[in-house]
Amino acid sequence: MKIADLYIRVSTDEQADRGYSQRDQEERLRKYCEINSLQVRKVVYEDHSAKTFNRPAWTKLLTDLRKQRGHSDLILFTKWDRFSRNAGDAYQMISTLRHLGVEPQAIEQPLDLSIPENKMMLAFYLAAPEVENDRRALNTFHGMRRAKKEGRWMGRAPVGYVNKIAETGKKYIAPKDNQGDIMCWAFNELALGKFNTEQIWKEAKGKGLMCGKNNFYVAIRNPVYCGKIFIPKYKDEESFMVHGQHKPLIPEALFYTVQDVLDGSKKVMYTKIVGDVNLPLRGFLICPNCGRMLTGSASKGRKQHYYYYHCSSACGIRYKAPDANVKIVDEIRKYVQSLPRLQLFKEVIVNVYKNQTHAQRNEVQQLKIQLEEANKRISKARELLLCGDIDADDYRTIKTESEERINRLEVKLTASLTDTTNIEPLWDKAISNISQLDVLYERGTLTQKRKIIGSMFPEKLTFDGFQYRTTRVNEALILMLLIGNKIRDKKNGTNPSFLDLSHKVTQSGY
Repeated sequence: MKIADLYIRVSTDEQADRGYSQRDQEERLRKYCEINSLQVRKVVYEDHSAKTFNRPAWTKLLTDLRKQRGHSDLILFTKWDRFSRNAGDAYQMISTLRHLGVEPQAIEQPLDLSIPENKMMLAFYLAAPEVENDRRALNTFHGMRRAKKEGRWMGRAPVGYVNKIAETGKKYIAPKDNQGDIMCWAFNELALGKFNTEQIWKEAKGKGLMCGKNNFYVAIRNPVYCGKIFIPKYKDEESFMVHGQHKPLIPEALFYTVQDVLDGSKKVMYTKIVGDVNLPLRGFLICPNCGRMLTGSASKGRKQHYYYYHCSSACGIRYKAPDANVKIVDEIRKYVQSLPRLQLFKEVIVNVYKNQTHAQRNEVQQLKIQLEEANKRISKARELLLCGDIDADDYRTIKTESEERINRLEVKLTASLTDTTNIEPLWDKAISNISQLDVLYERGTLTQKRKIIGSMFPEKLTFDGFQYRTTRVNEALILMLLIGNKIRDKKNGTNPSFLDLSHKVTQSGY
């Protein structure tokens, strides 16, 4: 009497949509064995796709057949699509089973594979479900691509968003509380260029961001956060972006600024985030002897740790951290101004801003020139294509690159032309902070202290053990000192208009 193993496979979608069931298959297989006097050795249940043979139950059965050769003669299943939906893998597996002395057989599609002509029928039985799978996958792909073109995000929501279902049953993504705010903060920090990507990710994790480092790197490259959906290249259709139906977390201009920082197009100088509150100046101090950056460390004494800023070279410069930390407060106090003087500075800034600064006009002009050059490049490429000097592939490449550049420039131009009607509330808060910088520094957290130092002294500081020196101080502070010290001495014959004063404006965010 021949011995048979019964293989029963069903995937979740088939069981739900078509009515396949494990009990029904087992009943038919046992009845077949009873009629044909076959002894059932074991019944194997599988709940996995048949696209490949990487299935848990099948792998276990194959291992058992290799260990116990001769214990089974047949593997029975109802139809060949229960065995496999991939013709190439199926032929290879049939060959493997025959080497083990086991014959696979479908009871409802029986084939004697010793007859060569039956292999043609086997090819049909195996190819039909494979074609069905491929057609279903292609229909799904085109449906998802069509949905993307309509501005819908497909799949799991990116970090900062959450999947939702409207009352009509339509699925969409919406900003997620806390997570969305943290991602918005991360983009703004990246645009400033003060800290590198890994440091900002660590800070975001500390704020509660639920995202791994690799996923974070992918997320900050995703245009979905500025309201765009990326459509990848497919056949002859080039890749492009469309406006999404979801709510953006950040403006387009901010997204492209971050991309410039990540690509290296925008020069930045990173400052390292440190974790020791006793060394807030590490990364800001320069050695007065060799010009290298001073680092910081702690030496363990009998009762406590003693902190120092020191040079890593052989020059041996070494300063006590508490002394340097106290003296930096004195240095900050040199630039603290009274509110009346700051109010005068604010009036100058507001008047100059309303009449547009030269820097803003130059930036808009430069953007227009670059935009015109990009359009000319497309026109020139079109002429070369018509003349036969370049082929169609080169033209498409030039056009795609130029259109992407035009899109970025248009976004930046729109952002540059945006008119902020009232900036006085922003400056009221700014001058309030500047009037008490020393107090804010002393009471601030480690991150706040380092932001204050980085904003005031962009060129780092040189400390000789007694005082600080720097090559450049923030221009806003210099202008305020100018108003307080020099302009006051020139009362006679001065022009009362603020527009004749310096038009330099500090960068936003100070």
